[in-house]
Amino acid sequence: MRVLAFLDGTLADPDAAHITVDDLGLLRGDGIFETVLVAERKPRELGPHLDRLARSASMLDLPEPDGAAWERLTRQVIDNWPGSGDFALKLVYTRGREGDPAAEPTGFALGMEIDPKVLEAREKGIAAVTLERGIEPGLAERAPWLLLGAKSLSYGINMAAVREAARRGAADVVFTAGDGSVLEGPTSTVLLARGRTLYTPPPSIGILPGTTQAAVFRGAERAGWTTKIEPLRVTDLPAADGVFLASSVRKLTRVHTLDGAVLPDSTEPHAELAEAYEQVYR
Repeated sequence: MRVLAFLDGTLADPDAAHITVDDLGLLRGDGIFETVLVAERKPRELGPHLDRLARSASMLDLPEPDGAAWERLTRQVIDNWPGSGDFALKLVYTRGREGDPAAEPTGFALGMEIDPKVLEAREKGIAAVTLERGIEPGLAERAPWLLLGAKSLSYGINMAAVREAARRGAADVVFTAGDGSVLEGPTSTVLLARGRTLYTPPPSIGILPGTTQAAVFRGAERAGWTTKIEPLRVTDLPAADGVFLASSVRKLTRVHTLDGAVLPDSTEPHAELAEAYEQVYR
């Protein structure tokens, strides 16, 4: 099942061609996106997702997105979704056609079913590997043109990292910096538990601020946890009481094996934190 709608309110056949071959989102990855989880026909963290869309647009010098229009577009896809379960809603915003100074940006929303592998990973956890990302903390401030921390369509490196993980017998990646800092996953935020304190790296080091991570933190705090945003080291991961990857569609997924080594059993803290996350929306 898929539902496609464009920013002008037009519903379209997702199996037909709609984007021109000279759209800069296709030719150069010159655009941005967000992926929203829709649960019980409600979009989770839509406000933070649209705020992040606007932040990414500013970093790419794209016209400021019309938040109200994107809210209407989101509602349109949800209202036309034929199923009853959770689904993923991708919001895409590109610079439009190349070589046309009068071209309007391209904007659309696509509702998609969630991959069964993602649903399984929520329950069973995953194996991950650490891979160097080739950046260092502080680079985002020194070189804003690198767009570190923007959710751009240029995900070629991210997807190559996931394929490398698969070659190593793992499902996902924890990116690291050359100095041993923990960054993020290709499509997720890294969280670490020590006792009843939950940690995540700061966005200022050049990573994407996590919408799901923020919701998990809210839920954890209500459940009596302490939360901290501070730098993490690769050496912190094996000794933690839990390592987790958080994203809209995967929710909170535990990492049970890292670089081939089995991590301490985090089944119990994961169950508590996953429930605390769900309680945010009840």
